[in-house]
Amino acid sequence: MSSTTSIRKAVIPAAGLGTRFLPATKAMPKEMLPVVDEPAIQYVVAEAAGAGLDDILMITGSNKKAMEDHFDSAPALEATLRAKGDEKKLAAVNKATELGEIHYVRQGEAKGLGHAVLCGRQHVGDEPFAVLLGDDLIDARDELLTTMLETQQRLGGSVIAVMEVPEENISAYGVIDARGRDKAEDRFTESGAEVVPVGGMVEKPEPADAPSNLAVIGRYVLHPAIFDQLEQTPPGKGDEIQLTDALEAMASKPVEQGGGVHAVIFRGRRYDTGDKLSYIKAVVTLAVDREDLGTDLRGWLKEFAADL
Repeated sequence: MSSTTSIRKAVIPAAGLGTRFLPATKAMPKEMLPVVDEPAIQYVVAEAAGAGLDDILMITGSNKKAMEDHFDSAPALEATLRAKGDEKKLAAVNKATELGEIHYVRQGEAKGLGHAVLCGRQHVGDEPFAVLLGDDLIDARDELLTTMLETQQRLGGSVIAVMEVPEENISAYGVIDARGRDKAEDRFTESGAEVVPVGGMVEKPEPADAPSNLAVIGRYVLHPAIFDQLEQTPPGKGDEIQLTDALEAMASKPVEQGGGVHAVIFRGRRYDTGDKLSYIKAVVTLAVDREDLGTDLRGWLKEFAADL
């Protein structure tokens, strides 16, 4: 679904080392790990393009050339496929190059998500923009980013995506203070999504200290005032510049200064490809829904599960 807003720019931080997937990521960017037959990063770029964000900036680091090559044309490969008359594979190869205009900036040092976002300042300029993390895949059948874009245009400030998570998992996330949830005006969008004001945010709290069970996932629509805030944000947890810390500061500022933060509660399908077990689940879940793979895979899974 294309966005009806004027927001057109997206920033995709992709400079991480992918240490959780070593040795597979020793020579290959973690974003290029295949989810069935497309790299994880292509799902994210396709999501941005589907929401009308056709100007995409990737924040990269060393050892990321394969990612840039993937979204570039491949004349020799395309000519070979064309000569063979393999239009299906040719279309699949060209799909990545047709998603939008993609730019690249090096982060240099890995100083945290906040610093990665700050690297996009010159490209973004003075306009709202989206941030999509490559570890989080949102099912294309579920609406999220378009709702977030429209919410930002309606309410101003910044908008984040959150999900309800079990207490035992809460310490792996940034968590919002949503005590104003029941008193919020315009609490539901026309599509039925719940939007709540964010009173504060805590990065990876212990369960007993978590202000809610609403955890931040990897989708943001940010007011450009976030850049000035990030410039002033000292290193936090992990000695990194945390986007969570900057957003917490913005939450208490007036809308006229780009302040205010709202959260869209997402209840759809999300796949975490940053964790080995979750990555395997993502591959199986998406493959089961494929017309070319689903029937055979479901049959095999039933047989496999019966033998466990």
